[in-house]
Amino acid sequence: MTKPAFTFPGQGSQAVGMGHDLAQTYPEARAVFEEVDDALGVAFSKIMFEGPEDTLRLTENAQPALMAASIAVIRVLEANGVTVADAASYVAGHSLGEYSALCAAGTFSLSDTARLLQTRGRAMQQAVPVGQGAMAAILGLDMDAVREIAASAAEGSVCDVANDNSPGQVVISGDASAIERAMELAKARGAKRALPLPVSAPFHCALMEPAAEAMEAALAMVDMKAPSVPLVANVLAAPVTDPAEIRRRLVEQVTGMVRWTESVSWLTGAGGVTELYELGTGKVLTGLAKRINKDVAAQAIGTQADIEAFIAARNQ
Repeated sequence: MTKPAFTFPGQGSQAVGMGHDLAQTYPEARAVFEEVDDALGVAFSKIMFEGPEDTLRLTENAQPALMAASIAVIRVLEANGVTVADAASYVAGHSLGEYSALCAAGTFSLSDTARLLQTRGRAMQQAVPVGQGAMAAILGLDMDAVREIAASAAEGSVCDVANDNSPGQVVISGDASAIERAMELAKARGAKRALPLPVSAPFHCALMEPAAEAMEAALAMVDMKAPSVPLVANVLAAPVTDPAEIRRRLVEQVTGMVRWTESVSWLTGAGGVTELYELGTGKVLTGLAKRINKDVAAQAIGTQADIEAFIAARNQ
C-alpha cells in the first residue's frame, strides 16, 4: 500500500509565468490568485505571470508567489475530490514552503498565509543591510565537515549551516567575510564546489534574529488550527500537530537550519512514506528526494498535465 506525503518548494523555485496555465484552465486556481491579490492589496498575480524577473525574485514577492502557486495546485486537486487529509499522510515544506504546507493542511487561511509571507520576506530582507550578509552552497562534503568549516571561518562573526538539503549539498549563511573564508576552507578540504548564492539576505542564520522577532509578533495575531495531517517541521525533522508548537517552530525556523535531509529521511523511514509529491513550481525538492533516498518515488505536480496525470492515476 502506498503512503504519500506532500512537499512544498522554497525560494529559488520561482519563475516568471508560474501558475499562469493553471489560472487560465481552472477557476479554482484563478480564485487563489485573486484572493492573494486582494490580501496583499496589489496585482500580485501580474508579477507572477508577467514579471519582471527581478521584481518576482525580491524576497517579499517570491515567498507569497511560491505559496500561491502551490495552493493553486491544492485547490484544483480538491475540486477533483483529492484532499490533503485523504491523499497525504504528512506535509512538509522547504523554508517558506512550510507556510504553504500549513495552508494546504488548513492551519492558516490563504489570505493570512499570503500576508505572513509578505511580512516574513520583508523582515528577512530588512534584517541585514544589503552586502553585509551572504550564503554559499558547499558541494561534496558531509554535514560534519561543513559544520567544522563554518565554526573555523566564523572568527567572531556569524557563519552558520542554513540548509542541509541532501547528502553532499549543504548551504551556509552569515556575514559576507565569514562566508568567503568558509568557501576557501571548503575548497581546501576537498569540496567539489563552493558557490556563492544569488540571494539578497543571509537566511536561516543568527543574523535573522530581528526577522524572527517580527514573525513572532505576526504569528501571534493569526488564527491557527491543527493541520489535517502532521507537519514535519524544518527545525525538528519530526512531525508536529499542536498549533502553539507549530507557531514556536516557525519562529525558530527563521534563524534555524532547514533540516531537509533529515526530514525526508524521517518521512521515508519512521514515517513509512513511499511516495513524495512536490506541489507547486519547479522540481527542486523532487531532485533532492532522489538524492536522499533513491528508493522513494518522487514526483512534481505543478502543471495542468501533472495534475491530470495524478488525478487519473488515483482514479484507476
